[in-house]
Amino acid sequence: MVIAKNIHKYYDDTEVLKGVNLTIDKGEVVAIVGPSGAGKTTLLQILGTLDTPTKEEDFLLKINGITIQNLNDKQIAAFRNEHIGYIFQFHQLLPEFTALENICIPAFIGNKDRKQTEQKAKELLRFLGLENRMKHKPNELSGGEQQRVAVARALINDPSIILADEPSGNLDSQTAESLHKLFFELRDAYNQTFIIVTHNQELADMADRKLTMRDGIIV
Repeated sequence: MVIAKNIHKYYDDTEVLKGVNLTIDKGEVVAIVGPSGAGKTTLLQILGTLDTPTKEEDFLLKINGITIQNLNDKQIAAFRNEHIGYIFQFHQLLPEFTALENICIPAFIGNKDRKQTEQKAKELLRFLGLENRMKHKPNELSGGEQQRVAVARALINDPSIILADEPSGNLDSQTAESLHKLFFELRDAYNQTFIIVTHNQELADMADRKLTMRDGIIV
């Protein structure tokens, strides 16, 4: 599903990633933990094609059988839309759109059929227990509801992988626990693959694997 080999990243003279190697299987939930500044978010951004590694000899990034460094910018953007879903610490919902409309946006960007997209978005809202909130705008939803809408948005294109960066970092403990359980329900229901950067030890301990980063490498 994901193969990363010899991933380096420099910002000016600072080496943030120092040759990361990583393999993740389909349907696996992997937590990446470690101190601030270890390179966790940088690695997640590279895995999600939001950033590019510094090219080193013998480096490789392959997702769902596709070698990312062989793609041009336009192809990478299309790949990202189709294959990768994102969940951020702050939900990043667009305030002028309803929950249903926010969920549909990635599919519309991918030129998916409007009727089919809206039907799937409604199914996701039902799965997430938000069927009565689909016409509400973000400021009319609780923090937990907003994050569940963000989860549905990440799922709308049936991505190969979901990347989550501190997804429960902005939630109270009870809501965070509910969100954590939801990830595993989604994995079981859709055979979804998750890579989660987190400081939440409870979530990390629930994962199939917990990887610790320190000083730009997985230890």
